[in-house]
Amino acid sequence: MLIPLLLLTGAAAGSYALFPSTWRKAVHRLGRGKRKKAGVLYLTFDDGPSPEATPALLDLLTEHHVPATFFVVAEFAKENPQLLRRMVEEGHQIGFHSARHRSAYCMTPRQTRQDFSQGLAELKKLGITPRYFRPPWGVVNWTSLRQIKGNHLRPVLWDVMAQDWRGDITAEEIADRLRRRTWPGAVICLHDGRGAKGAPYRTIQALKDQLPRWLEQGYQFRTIEQNE
Repeated sequence: MLIPLLLLTGAAAGSYALFPSTWRKAVHRLGRGKRKKAGVLYLTFDDGPSPEATPALLDLLTEHHVPATFFVVAEFAKENPQLLRRMVEEGHQIGFHSARHRSAYCMTPRQTRQDFSQGLAELKKLGITPRYFRPPWGVVNWTSLRQIKGNHLRPVLWDVMAQDWRGDITAEEIADRLRRRTWPGAVICLHDGRGAKGAPYRTIQALKDQLPRWLEQGYQFRTIEQNE
């Protein structure tokens, strides 16, 4: 009895989150051809805003006149409304990255609906009505997909990741991964919050090295909505 029950449970979990997540990733990969525009990169940041790291990151982006898309966690946005205002004032785009940064794999349909409704309500109070949603860890479930459609959001994944949230990676290694993995039209995912201790600062240090390199190579930066 135990083995069939485990198989049934595993199948249900796969159907609920694994299948829709795999499908969304496949759709994203199919869209790469449209995004492969010569000399264009899409710089995105997840898991913030952080009252310590995000201001330093915004300073760096302003210095190089680089716009970015910030996928914010609503509970952190609520604590740092001044950073959202600054993002808007400086030409950046704000997307939704959940209310509490929980994986859709671990949430019931009710919890998923609450995460969307509470998170979007918090952002609305701050004057933000996001058009784009990036799911934590890139995981969605069937209820997520209904919430995305019902709230008129567009899901956004990524093409390039540098594992910058880890504690065992240096700024030099992050910059090297960005150099090796990035291609014209790529959506780059980095982090300005959470992660291992000091992680966002290593990301900023890596960008201090890599942003001038990309600009010298002739790359232009756009927000996600500027891809349309």
